[in-house]
Order: sequence, then C-alpha cells, then structure tokens
Amino acid sequence: MYLCGEMQIELPQDFVRLMHEHYDAETADALCNALDTTEPEVSIRLNPRKLSAEEVLAHHPELEPVPWCPNAFYLPDRPAFTFDPLLHAGAYYVQEASSMYIASLTPPLEGMGEALLALDLCAAPGGKSTLLQSLLPEGSLLISNEPIAKRAQILSENMQKWMTGQPEEAPQVIVTQNYPAEFGMLTGQVDILLTDVPCSGEGMFRKDEVARQEWSLENVRMCQQRQRDILQDIWHVLKPGGLLIYSTCTFNRFEDEDNARWICSELGGELLMERHFLPGRDRGEGFYVAAIRTPSLGEETSLIPFKGKKGINKYGLRILYDGEEYFSPPKGGWGVCISLSYNEALQYLRREALRVEAPRGPVTLCYRGLVLGPGKGVGNRINNLYPEAWRIRTTYTTPFSLLGIDEPNS
Repeated sequence: MYLCGEMQIELPQDFVRLMHEHYDAETADALCNALDTTEPEVSIRLNPRKLSAEEVLAHHPELEPVPWCPNAFYLPDRPAFTFDPLLHAGAYYVQEASSMYIASLTPPLEGMGEALLALDLCAAPGGKSTLLQSLLPEGSLLISNEPIAKRAQILSENMQKWMTGQPEEAPQVIVTQNYPAEFGMLTGQVDILLTDVPCSGEGMFRKDEVARQEWSLENVRMCQQRQRDILQDIWHVLKPGGLLIYSTCTFNRFEDEDNARWICSELGGELLMERHFLPGRDRGEGFYVAAIRTPSLGEETSLIPFKGKKGINKYGLRILYDGEEYFSPPKGGWGVCISLSYNEALQYLRREALRVEAPRGPVTLCYRGLVLGPGKGVGNRINNLYPEAWRIRTTYTTPFSLLGIDEPNS
C-alpha cells in the first residue's frame, strides 16, 4: 500500500515514485487516484462507410463525442456488445478513446499522395487498423500485421467484419502474420508505419490486476530495449518522407518520450507532434503517441501494387486475409439479401438453423441493411454458413442493439 494524496491505493511503490519523478505532484496524485478509484470510460467508433453519426444520435442524443476523433462517442456505461448484430456486421468498433487520438495525426498525411501504403505492425485486436483504414484515401492499401498466431486470428476476424460490404473504392486491407525482421522486402516502400509496440502495460492497471502485479522497473527497462529493437528492425520499410506513428499504453517516459527522441537521434527521424494521455487528467486510459517523419530525399513512388493480394504474394508474407470477402461467392454471386430481425440475427450469429423463407440457392443474410454473412436457401429454411470460429457461443442473451431492437418481427 502507498499513500497517494489522501488515499491508500494498491499500486507498486516504485511505480508511484516514478510517476512523481516524471510529473508534478498534482498530476501524479490525480493519476494514481484515478487508477485505483474510477472505472474506465466506454467508447465506440463508427465505421463511416456503414453507419452514420446522425443515425446513432437519432437513437442516443445523449452521447458525448470524443473530441479528437470523428464518428466516435463516449457511452454512459458498457452494454452487452456481444448481442448487437451491428457490432458483428462491422458497423462500429469498441475502442478506448485515448487510442483514437491517431485520428488527430492526419494532417501529416496531406500531400503524401492519392494512394498510400500503410503498415500496422502490431495490430491485434484491430482498433487502430480499423481507424487507420477509415482515414486513408481511396486506392490505398493497409497491411494489418500481428506476429502472434492466436492474436492474428482475432485481428483477421475483426478486419474482415469491418471490411465486408465496403465499396470497392475503399482502402484495401490485407492481414498478415509476420515478425518485424521479415519485412525486409518492403524496404523504402511504406508511406505510413504504425507501431503500437509491446510495453509494460501501465495503461491496463484499471482493468487488469495482473498488469499491476507483473510491473517492475526492470520490466520497464526490458520493454524500452525491446521497443528499440523492434524499431530498428522495421524502420527501413519507411519511404523517405514517410510517417511513423509510435504508440504505447504506458505513462512512463522511458518507453514513451525517451524512445521518441531516441528514434530521432539514432534513426534520423523528425518529431512532428506527441501527446500523453493520463487518467485523472484526460478522459481516457493511459496512452502515448508520437508522429515522426523520416528524412525526405525528394519525390518517391511506392513500388508495391495497391490492388489485391497478387502484388503482395511475391513478397513472401504469411497472409491470413487477402482483402476479399470472408465468404467466397459461388459462380453467380450470393444472390438476394435476406433481411433478418434482431432475434433471427442472433440465431444466425450463433450458427443456429434459420426458419426463414428464402429462394433456393446462395443468399446473403443482413441486419438493418448490413451484411452478416452467407447462407443457402432450401425452401422454408436457410442453411447457416456463418464461420464456426466466429459464432456467439453463449446461449444467454442481454438484448442490445445500438440502433434499438424494436423491429416489427424482432
């Protein structure tokens, strides 16, 4: 136990001492108290190609916008997101508000070209990749990467749901599973490199007791060195004049400000902007982000094609999702869209049988006009072809839909 201000809180003593070394007493006390006495904020970010802010505010006029990110809102509490078909349709993403600050780094993107190549190096579970895909100009390509196999599968699922049903001209996404040192083939070709590097996890203290227990000054130093190793392994992929977005979910300056300045002094970057989010001072969790530009050597053109998986395959990356729909349509396509009620949509997402009239053959199942997935009509029912690995496994239901569930046949 450590006395911080007038409250006793269960935080590592070395951590509290470090915060008082890095910040003034008022900021450090507010941070420590917030970590131990307040609940995390709940926030969502809409997929602007599927759901508009006007639609959401028509049902929830009380929602407060996240000031640094368009199409993002704070929620008053955490609803049962699992039971909202709109979430599974990729209409919105549940994301911590501080990490949405990446949207405020878009000014450096201006003038970089009409079609960009972006790489999100440590992308799981997908919050920053879905945000970056929404910010990129048409014709761009995002390589969303995660080296850890289990996390890469979650990333692939989230990105496929986000992308399914988007117009053809929207920025494309490819999901890969590679380590930083395996991107040598992309040297000098990436316009935007997002590195949300593994860190000591101080921003998880409000959510995870294990994060507090595992924290130590030694681990902070280990993380700082690991982050520098990752950056050294991947820095070369950036074009001259390219943009690095460096971020962590920590409060300490060793992993944050010190590393940003190390990037500039040792790798040759130019710090454009940075921001540190602190609970007790900012409305969000722990987050640090810096925008760093590589030296410009004049006009450059990306060598990698932006269309489909063919241009990527030759680079030997392990591709989990190649930018196509997660269900490959048979000859002639998936046929008509069958609109499901709320309860029918949950049955489909649980991979249960659907007693719904449909024409014979392939069909697409939709909820409020958004694609959920494929099926096959056999007369008075539909064979459920939703991916087994993605299904809702609980039979318990707490009804919730962001746009309400008062449909006539729900």
